Amino acid sequence: MNHLVAFDRLLTIMDELREKCPWDKKQTMESLRHLTIEETYELSDAILEGDLVEIRKELGDIMLHLVFYAKIGSEKEAFDISEVLHGICDKLVSRHPHIYGDVKVENEEEVKQNWEKLKLKEKGNKSVLGGVPKSLPALVKAMRIQEKARGIGFDWEEKSQVWAKVEEEMQEFKEQFDTEKSEAIDVKEAEAEFGDVLFSLVNYARFIDINPETALERTNKKFIKRFQYLESKAKDLGKELSDMTLVEMDVFWEEAKKA
Repeated sequence: MNHLVAFDRLLTIMDELREKCPWDKKQTMESLRHLTIEETYELSDAILEGDLVEIRKELGDIMLHLVFYAKIGSEKEAFDISEVLHGICDKLVSRHPHIYGDVKVENEEEVKQNWEKLKLKEKGNKSVLGGVPKSLPALVKAMRIQEKARGIGFDWEEKSQVWAKVEEEMQEFKEQFDTEKSEAIDVKEAEAEFGDVLFSLVNYARFIDINPETALERTNKKFIKRFQYLESKAKDLGKELSDMTLVEMDVFWEEAKKA
């Protein structure tokens, strides 16, 4: 099917729903916001699972939300879908002077640096970090902060330096604890040092091309899968996990690793 025909069909359906459906008529940008966030996470899950069928479905859901926002924008006489699309096209052309202009770049890193410089100039931000959304999850935000700082040349030169910083921060964190009692000497200070450890680990992950958010989510999924295997085995024995010893549970946990 022609892309334009398919997109026009979606726009027409959106118009009809906004006019005739009680639920769609009631929605605002504010009421859609949390739903959009949920849909984005569902797309993220599908991507991590490598499920192309689900990815296609979730992209459709997100596309609907984008069209919905544009519809509401047009009702407010603020903007319409054409302005949204032309806006992103104009931005892409502006931020790719090595494609649509006479700027020369040697590699991907120079492209990213030019992008951040142009973005800073366009938005008029007083800080390079001004474009990092305040509501981003902390782990993602740490990554974006570091990437933006790198965009203007503020970064480590070698990954060995970054790992040395990780070890330094881990030592500082350890010093906040009584190693025998495993109790925080100063909870606030220990929390601050733990944050430094996480930030430095995110930094190192970036240097070895690992996305920390993706890495942690894969570990979350792995733990869930193994724990549910453990629950299943306990059920087969007619037991509750709370009635099993750690030694008994560990047998099934090791099995789960191989499953």
